[in-house]
Amino acid sequence: MLRGLVVASVAGAALLAGAQAAVAHVTVTADNPEPGGYTKAAFRVPNERADASTTRLEVAFPADHPFGKVSVAPVPGWTATVATRKLAAPIHGHGHGGTLTEGVESITWQGGEVKPGEFVEFPVSFGPLPHGVDGLVFKALQTYSDGEVVRWIEVGQAGAPEPEYPAPVLAVHLPAAPAAEDGTDPLARVLGVVGLVTAFGALAACVAVLPAARRRAAGPRPPAPVEAAVAAIGRQKEQV
Repeated sequence: MLRGLVVASVAGAALLAGAQAAVAHVTVTADNPEPGGYTKAAFRVPNERADASTTRLEVAFPADHPFGKVSVAPVPGWTATVATRKLAAPIHGHGHGGTLTEGVESITWQGGEVKPGEFVEFPVSFGPLPHGVDGLVFKALQTYSDGEVVRWIEVGQAGAPEPEYPAPVLAVHLPAAPAAEDGTDPLARVLGVVGLVTAFGALAACVAVLPAARRRAAGPRPPAPVEAAVAAIGRQKEQV
């Protein structure tokens, strides 16, 4: 029984550690990130070590969707450094119609610390967000006080389990697809409805008039036999 309890305890601890590792990674969230707009995002860095502090974070911006400029909000105790790179080819019509020749390569925060059991958020603002993309990948390197570097750079695949060290992904809210047009003119639709209502009204009028028309077509009702006899006697009296 004691052996069974030990095995169960070890298995439970392993499952708990695995669950903590699965959720305690660098992530990025943003306020209403929509294509073509600017957004405020925050990189959340939890410390998953019990014997060391996080002392440095480096976030690489996506090279396939370059951003010309970012604004970094101050975080007490931390210094942010923005690195840029020259683009292989200028991007025309970027933002408000300008030409982009340099893009943000990375942001590095250092000088502070994230102690065990704590997390820190690093806010940034950037844009415009690209069109036709539902997610932007920001690979991150998390450095601890003992020199260990955790590389959050693995990109998940659809239908596959989450990787052990997933890269932060910013989900972009794509606009809903417009309803399919059937090619019908709106005016034609209105006229069609009016015509349908008129047709139903005419049909109802015909139904109401039909009984009276049938009575007129049939003529006066022939007199009953008794009434006919009385009328004949009256005519004879008049002749006399």
